[in-house]
Amino acid sequence: MWFFAVSAPVAVAGQLRLTGWAGKRLDALKAIAIGLAVMGAAFLTLLPGPHRPADGFAATLGHAGLMTCAALPAAGCALLYPFEMDTLVRLSGERLVATYYGAYSTVSGIAVAGGNLAVGALFDLAARAHLPWLPRTALTALGIGCAAAPTGLRRTGHLRPATAAAAAPATA
Repeated sequence: MWFFAVSAPVAVAGQLRLTGWAGKRLDALKAIAIGLAVMGAAFLTLLPGPHRPADGFAATLGHAGLMTCAALPAAGCALLYPFEMDTLVRLSGERLVATYYGAYSTVSGIAVAGGNLAVGALFDLAARAHLPWLPRTALTALGIGCAAAPTGLRRTGHLRPATAAAAAPATA
């Protein structure tokens, strides 16, 4: 529950600020890539912490890592989400937008369910193999790999940046 007590205020307080900041400095694909990188990097904060109950400084370090790991995905999501949704509209050619959103939501739901199963299995494997760093490292690598995807898609011509007028999503 504390995870939401940390992540929700970060997302609410940061959404408009991050969208405004990114809209002035980045195109949509860069904002998406940076948001994904921040989300992936969040798991790095768990690596130095204790892997079993600890006292004193080790416990404080572990709690700080957990709090940071809760805040960074919220900030990354707040940064990328408006640009992600705007990119979806652009990819639809502004036709059948609801269908694109529906397909996106369906694929995202399947990916989340599959990802949760895979991460749970990875935590089990890590516990059996006495490799507590494995899930955190794998999640970081996945986030960084996902952050590289928009850049790779742009370089291969599969995604193009929005024009300057359409680069930033509208803010409320």
